Amino acid sequence: MAGNRVLLWRHGQTDWNMVNRFQGHSDIPLNDVGRYQVQHAAEILAGMNPTAIISSDLGRAYETAQALANLVNLTVTPFKDLRETNGGLWEGKTGTENRAQDFQNFIRWIDGEDNPAGTTGERRSEVAARAVGVINQVLEAKNDQLLIVATHGGTARCVLGHLLQLPLSHWGVIGGLSNASWSILERNTRQWNLIEHNAGSIPEPVYGEESGATTA
Repeated sequence: MAGNRVLLWRHGQTDWNMVNRFQGHSDIPLNDVGRYQVQHAAEILAGMNPTAIISSDLGRAYETAQALANLVNLTVTPFKDLRETNGGLWEGKTGTENRAQDFQNFIRWIDGEDNPAGTTGERRSEVAARAVGVINQVLEAKNDQLLIVATHGGTARCVLGHLLQLPLSHWGVIGGLSNASWSILERNTRQWNLIEHNAGSIPEPVYGEESGATTA
């Protein structure tokens, strides 16, 4: 009996990614480069024969998912619980601004502590719990699935850290996802294994390491 696979796909580029602005729950659209990126990626992912596509309900992720759905004749099911980390008071601000205005709290969070983002936002453990809950719900009692999860950089890292059973303080060892790139997890009888990471990316910076790849 073949195990399930989960493909975590980060949304394409946005204007906020380019300036390292914390997006969080802010509904920022893809820019023209982002739309090109997701179309290119979708053509590759279509050849993997996905069985289902789910997505964050935020536009940048949903539009990413829809690019693939259009090619493989599947319907995208959106879930609020696949959103990016709620960034609280940090949302809409650049990494430089957040360092200047809330240095100790921001550095603790960047260093991997489980403090709430932006004081009033979410903890990484909370992000992981809600996103993994959706994935488990969708895959319940199923086998041999390739589930596409169109989501955000920070959420993807939280899911990876949780499913790979890493201590939360070590989730940061997982490199960020470039825009429109993906990671694949495969389940065997004992555990989830990471079989591909940051795939589909061309050599370029991971834009928004503070507010894109890890927290957008």
